[in-house]
Amino acid sequence: MFKRQSTLSLVMIALFAALTAIGAFIKIPLPVVPFTLQIVFVFLAGCLLGSRNGFQSQLVYIGVGLVGLPVFTQGGGITYVLQPTFGYLIGFALAALVIGFIIERVDTPTKKHFIGANIVGLIVIYAVAVPYLYVSLNFWLHMETSWSHIFLVGFLNSIVADFCLAIASALLAERLYKVFNSARAIPSFSKSLL
Repeated sequence: MFKRQSTLSLVMIALFAALTAIGAFIKIPLPVVPFTLQIVFVFLAGCLLGSRNGFQSQLVYIGVGLVGLPVFTQGGGITYVLQPTFGYLIGFALAALVIGFIIERVDTPTKKHFIGANIVGLIVIYAVAVPYLYVSLNFWLHMETSWSHIFLVGFLNSIVADFCLAIASALLAERLYKVFNSARAIPSFSKSLL
């Protein structure tokens, strides 16, 4: 039964890594930082998979991109760490971890728990991504950019849409949570019968 639970976890991790990759290609081009739907799958990974598996799903996505598969918005490869938007990817992994951690602390999470967790996750993403954007543009790419410009392109351009996606993802997660939770509980229940 332990093997089945591990297999289910691996499938879910791989599924959410793939969904995040797909989300990278559903985008609206904006200067410096394109708007994508990746964040929806980050929110759902944290809410539905939990802290460990949600975090791992984003690490798998990042790892696959860094080894060279073109799953990021602008390709892939190890040099992608120098891209201005790589901070968002780091933020995605940390956000999935934090969101899952918050949801795991509640016995029966409700709408307000999912919304609150996603908003905290959104704060985590921007707290990592915006400074990374500044450092990348100013130091690695030698494109002198002010904090006000970074704030505009890295935060103001997408925060309203991302906030709406955080709420929408929370409402979807609330509906899907019981299904995912019961799927995880099946191996444990079966094990207790043996």
